[in-house]
Amino acid sequence: MKYIDRAIEPEIKAAAGQFPVIALTGPRQAGKSTLLQHLYPDHAYYTFDDLVLRRQAEDDPGLFIENIDTPCILDEIQYIPGLLPYIKMEVDRKRDKKGQYILTGSQIFQLMAGLSESLAGRIGLFELLPLSFRELQLDAPLTLKTLFELLFKGFYPDPCVHGVNPRLYYSSYLQTYLERDIRQVMSVQDLSQFQRYVELLAARSGSILNVSEVARDCGVSQTTAQKWLSLLESSRVVYLLRPYFGNIGKRVIKRPKLYFTDTGLLAYLLKYPDPATFFAGPAAGNVFENFLIMEILKNKFNRTKLYEIFYYRDSNRNEIDLIIEEAQQLHALEIKMRRKIRKEDTRFLDRFEIKTKPLSRKLVSCFPHEIPLSKETRNLPWWKIIDIL
Repeated sequence: MKYIDRAIEPEIKAAAGQFPVIALTGPRQAGKSTLLQHLYPDHAYYTFDDLVLRRQAEDDPGLFIENIDTPCILDEIQYIPGLLPYIKMEVDRKRDKKGQYILTGSQIFQLMAGLSESLAGRIGLFELLPLSFRELQLDAPLTLKTLFELLFKGFYPDPCVHGVNPRLYYSSYLQTYLERDIRQVMSVQDLSQFQRYVELLAARSGSILNVSEVARDCGVSQTTAQKWLSLLESSRVVYLLRPYFGNIGKRVIKRPKLYFTDTGLLAYLLKYPDPATFFAGPAAGNVFENFLIMEILKNKFNRTKLYEIFYYRDSNRNEIDLIIEEAQQLHALEIKMRRKIRKEDTRFLDRFEIKTKPLSRKLVSCFPHEIPLSKETRNLPWWKIIDIL
């Protein structure tokens, strides 16, 4: 099978020369195991998807760590969090040995917290999302029709690279996620109701999320809807983009915007039968925005960049799709899925001001040239969005 080089590889290799433990988290089937076995083909490999191996590790984690070969890859470590203290003791005995334990996991937030607590100062932490547009090395610019053929397939390696039918893939992916991960992490009595909840979220991709509204439409309590949302976020099925405020303490108070980590899963949940219908549908503009914001997020994770991303909305409902905050600069980006640019597209961007840092303003569109649109704002072709960082 064709292997796609991942942008995160140099970061992982560098960290493996400095830390005794490396952890790579990310959604299921994003390519974590394939990447690590490609980088470290001679490492011993243990996966806790294997129920026999999992039981051995659960029954006596100390003996398990003592008896495995190192260096090694321990796949799906979230199933056996009890191993982490024993890994810590082992690396403390051999602190001069680097890159001895390479861990992967799918429950990102819970696992990150456990790793940070148990292995503080001993571990390099990374997150891998599905393939990025840049990693595919496609000739740009693509037509929107061709782009939506890609967005319909999504960026998971199987449908994107290996030719697996997207409909069959995402049906299986969703069922596997529901049956394995959801039942393990949370007691969900009615899986069909949970799937309905995910479909309701898909219809709101690219919008400011009102959890109580989704709970009402799904027929569950707001508490349940919030717990399910946290689970979907922690397993990177969805991503919540928080609002930007000059006061950092206010960023998490207002409602987030909702995006799906992968557009192929989004197309499946929205029940689009083919790329042409997907492109012509009413959700196309939101899908295009979803895609570009995920590209920015993938770049952040793949290059271990320190910037943060937000959206902006004021009390008058003036909105900017994306605010990228670097240490010394802010970027304000408005995203439009069209080639023809109008003066009103930059009206609020031109007026938008942040006093604390220098600000660049960009209209991200399908117009193929980077040109000034006003005194304050420049056009940026969508395929160059990563170039600003």
